[in-house]
Amino acid sequence: MRSGTPPFATLAQPGPLRAERWLAAGGSLIHRPLDLAPGRTLLDALAGSLGEAGMRGGVVHLTGGSFAPFAYVMPALSAEPRYAAYYSETFRPGGETRLERASATFGERDGAAFLHIHGTWIEADGRRRAGHLLPAEVVVSEPVRAEAWGTAEAAWRVEPDAETNFSLFTPAGPGADAPACLLLKIQPNEEIHAAIEAAARAHGVAAARVRGIGSIVRPTFADGRAIPTDASEVLIRDGSVRPGPDGRLAAHLDIAVVDVAGGIHEGVLRRGANAACITFELCLTAE
Repeated sequence: MRSGTPPFATLAQPGPLRAERWLAAGGSLIHRPLDLAPGRTLLDALAGSLGEAGMRGGVVHLTGGSFAPFAYVMPALSAEPRYAAYYSETFRPGGETRLERASATFGERDGAAFLHIHGTWIEADGRRRAGHLLPAEVVVSEPVRAEAWGTAEAAWRVEPDAETNFSLFTPAGPGADAPACLLLKIQPNEEIHAAIEAAARAHGVAAARVRGIGSIVRPTFADGRAIPTDASEVLIRDGSVRPGPDGRLAAHLDIAVVDVAGGIHEGVLRRGANAACITFELCLTAE
């Protein structure tokens, strides 16, 4: 069933429409604060600690600290019909890169730990940038503060997604009733607020914090701004789903998004007006 009804901007995908327009799995909550010491890649620094905690799927918030070396890509339009949107070339700025904030999906790919990370940062030349970090190439040079929320009963697993032709994090595990932690993937062209609200209702989540990353087709903000970019990289700065004045669940999402030209846009999204581009990977933790 579709979540939300256009008119909102959508982007045609190359593959067949997946029957399930959002997928979710959940379980009990694991919550861990972490300090990432210098000298290790982001992937190594997080994978060991979260694996020891028993986490199989979750989200990690990262703040402060620095990285050297540093590597990232930005969103880009696809040069071939196999994909609706793609990535830019890899950028490797010199010197130390200071992290503002980042959000990472933690799970597994081909049986090994893996991360999908979007963030904002300041490069050595003083420029503020945003995009998709490459976790196996980014090395911690000054301690980074991390906080993780996840579960052991469900997992994020990278699996082929025929609709987009990408391999994407997908929830695996039980569809628990009223889970303390719910992993949620939203398919392309689904209105993200409506999908979050529908998944929360279906799983008996009365109220939750919403954390995670994704991409939006032409993001539209509550203050009227509309960003004319089909490809984007998004991180949720603050999110929730709670009963509104009418008693119905309403999602609230405050985001940072980078467009194909590298422009960074921030603020609260307009509910009912924003469709996922390639995917959204979210972690809902019950309040």
